[in-house]
Amino acid sequence: MQTIDRAALGAFLRARREALQPEDVGLGRGPRRRTRGLRREEVADLCGMSVDYLARLERGHGPQPSQPMAAALARGLRLTPAERDHLFLLCGYRSHERLRGEHVSPGIMRVLDRLRDTPAQVMGPLGETLVQTPPAVALLGDQTRYTGPARSAPYRWFTDPAARDRYHPAEHQHNSRLNVALLRAAAGRDGPRSRASFLVAGLLRASAEFAALWERQEVGLGWGGTKRFVHPEVGELELFCQGLHDPDQAQSLLVFTATPGTASYDKLALLNVLGVEAFG
Repeated sequence: MQTIDRAALGAFLRARREALQPEDVGLGRGPRRRTRGLRREEVADLCGMSVDYLARLERGHGPQPSQPMAAALARGLRLTPAERDHLFLLCGYRSHERLRGEHVSPGIMRVLDRLRDTPAQVMGPLGETLVQTPPAVALLGDQTRYTGPARSAPYRWFTDPAARDRYHPAEHQHNSRLNVALLRAAAGRDGPRSRASFLVAGLLRASAEFAALWERQEVGLGWGGTKRFVHPEVGELELFCQGLHDPDQAQSLLVFTATPGTASYDKLALLNVLGVEAFG
């Protein structure tokens, strides 16, 4: 780890904030906006941090951001991969290969910004939920809060019974096969000493169900198709999952929609109106 360059970091953060326009992140401009670019409070909200923390970083006398905080800054500011790597260097980090895989591309973020009233989330190469819209949190709970191996949805699926609570029992067998296939593809892509292979080894020890499915050698199962959920407040929903894959980042944007005129459509609208506070 190198020393943080506070002055250069502050200048870079200010410049990237001022270069972003409200339309770039799905916000309305409003008739009285005089700020060049985004306001600090808008960027702080996008990054999941306090306005005071961001202000101190921009002024060049804040604390060194942790690597997850630097990743949140890169995502919130919609940085390109080159800009992201530069940000990490300014923060004092020379090696951050793991967090590169958690950086959501600006293109995917632009799509997500326009889906604020729709359940949508970005999944990383190991099934990590990197970012969710508020309706997705209301539907599925906050899946971005986990750390360690539990960051991976396949790991949670086979080690934490609560991970299955919001999925209809009829979906469980298929979801188990899907999660195994996802890890098999990642382990094959990344090699025997990768994080994916580490997760596989742990699950082979921890879950007899995973071990049995691993022996089936299935690959190629995708996220898409009709999914059935059981929400603790609104009950059963039948939703269509559409996936948009970013091959450069090995990430997928998942969008959940319901057929207009159905009970699921009305329940999804209720979740959207009442929001995370009521149902997350």
